[in-house]
Amino acid sequence: MHTLKENNPVYRYWVLVAMVMIAGFSQGMLLPLLAIMLEQIGISSSLNGLNAAGLYIGILLVSPFIEKPVRHFGYKPVIVTGLILVATSLLLFPFWQVFWFWFMLRVIVGIGDNLIHYATQVWITSTSPKAKRGRNLSIYGLAFGIGFGIGPLMTRLLAINEYLPFIIASVTSLLSWGFIMLLRNEWPDNQIETGSRLNTFGRYKKVLSLAWFALLPGFCYGFLEASLHGSFPVYALRSGITIEWVSILLPSFVVGSLVTQLPLGILSDKIGRKNVLLSVLFLGSISFAAMAFLESSMLGLLLCFIIAGMFLGSLFSLGIAYLADLIPSSLIPTGNVMVSICFALGSIVGPVVGGIFIDLFETGSIYYSISGMLLFVLIAGLVFKQRQEDSEVNVMKQNAV
Repeated sequence: MHTLKENNPVYRYWVLVAMVMIAGFSQGMLLPLLAIMLEQIGISSSLNGLNAAGLYIGILLVSPFIEKPVRHFGYKPVIVTGLILVATSLLLFPFWQVFWFWFMLRVIVGIGDNLIHYATQVWITSTSPKAKRGRNLSIYGLAFGIGFGIGPLMTRLLAINEYLPFIIASVTSLLSWGFIMLLRNEWPDNQIETGSRLNTFGRYKKVLSLAWFALLPGFCYGFLEASLHGSFPVYALRSGITIEWVSILLPSFVVGSLVTQLPLGILSDKIGRKNVLLSVLFLGSISFAAMAFLESSMLGLLLCFIIAGMFLGSLFSLGIAYLADLIPSSLIPTGNVMVSICFALGSIVGPVVGGIFIDLFETGSIYYSISGMLLFVLIAGLVFKQRQEDSEVNVMKQNAV
């Protein structure tokens, strides 16, 4: 027998938002925490980056196979499976501190996190009215940002007990299981499931032809997130920045995103996603380039991190909303799979490139790598053709009606 809460779209939405906050927390904690622990035992920055990439290799491995289980079993079982994988892996990290064991656990966490992200993204995107899609996905992104920002604070608990951060993260994942169990399972509706008779490759090709630029913010955010949380702690320690300051600077990026996440989503509903995306890419690139010149001042660096967060914290949610504007509803699940793949690729490339830059160059290496990547995506957006722009205008006209 189902409760009233199960049938309440508002309750369902906020439970899903809580799920992504939990996933963000586990990712935000693991990246800097394990990077610091590996650095302290003498692992090179390149290998450190490779270990950090394990999380995103897991995301990449499961992405091509995630759409079918959601269509067949529904959203809820996929989310629950992801929660179990994440909680179990987090508990196992402290028991055997071996490089390749941690790598494999990170792969499993990446698989679990992607199950949670994908199912919640499609569930929210498919049930949100087009006129409120930017707002709803901005809150979704905001929740992930809050969780991701709280995560690095767990590095301070290493001084108390190295088991403590992992226990807290695991228990949090298990508690969220209770909330998701209150929801009634749902599936992508019939239109989404049967509206396209293309095979998998055909669907991927169709999404690329309609909305290739809308996939790049996912890559961009993955590169940015993994570089900051996987490579920046190593760069900071080698540059004389203390762990205490690292635990302040990383959350400050999220603090900046909290201020503008919802306003940018609402603004994109009004003036178009592409206009907002190009603006934040440009301003974000400038913000990271400026960090190289302000590194000697912790307050200046802190201000730059906050400003960069204000511009770039919405990249992922804006990209998903823009993608949903450009493709038919029958391709939304496929589009979200492709966003997950792009996010994983960016997240794998980010720490590896960051580690190589740290080994090869000195001052400003991590900032220049991020700024250059943002500039590359900005240029790609500027050459995005009229066909896609017309599609977005048509959707906005339908929303206005």
